[in-house]
Amino acid sequence: MNGRVVILSAPSGSGKTTIVRELLERIPELRFSISATTRQKRASEIDGLDYYFLTKEDFQEKIKTNQLLEWEEVYEGIWYGTLNAEIQRIWDEGNHIIFDVDVRGGINLKKLFQNKALSIFIKVANAVVLRERLKKRDTESEYSLQMRVEKALLEMEKEKDFDEVILNEDLRTAIEEAEILIRKFIKA
Repeated sequence: MNGRVVILSAPSGSGKTTIVRELLERIPELRFSISATTRQKRASEIDGLDYYFLTKEDFQEKIKTNQLLEWEEVYEGIWYGTLNAEIQRIWDEGNHIIFDVDVRGGINLKKLFQNKALSIFIKVANAVVLRERLKKRDTESEYSLQMRVEKALLEMEKEKDFDEVILNEDLRTAIEEAEILIRKFIKA
């Protein structure tokens, strides 16, 4: 079975991961597509649950052997991608896929899946709000924080490339809006 695909994209710090986690609780037929990455694992993350953490060499090998549906060098030397086997596993279980990906990855996935996909852009009011959210995480150096904010400003211009846009000023409202859109899409 090939199910439906839901793509949540946003600049880093917009709340997309929090929204995705809540949607997975609310919509039982959704399954999270675990991305592969070469970035360092954060203390709270679990390999195979949050991401598949790969060495750069392993990631490049998966590209060469066509094991990745899509991939992107999101930050210099840091790669993210979607494993073909991950997509097939979820569909074989009879479920629909939800992606939590960066903006470029979301645009690429929508091009690949076309009408089988609903792409949702999660945005914040402005760069000041975004910077504060990233700072609260306390996971970034000042340099990486600045790099993420600069990238986010460029990504905010891409919202027009998505099927739907949700402003995340109030988390509960944003989750409810996303749930309504996704349930409608799955039933269509």
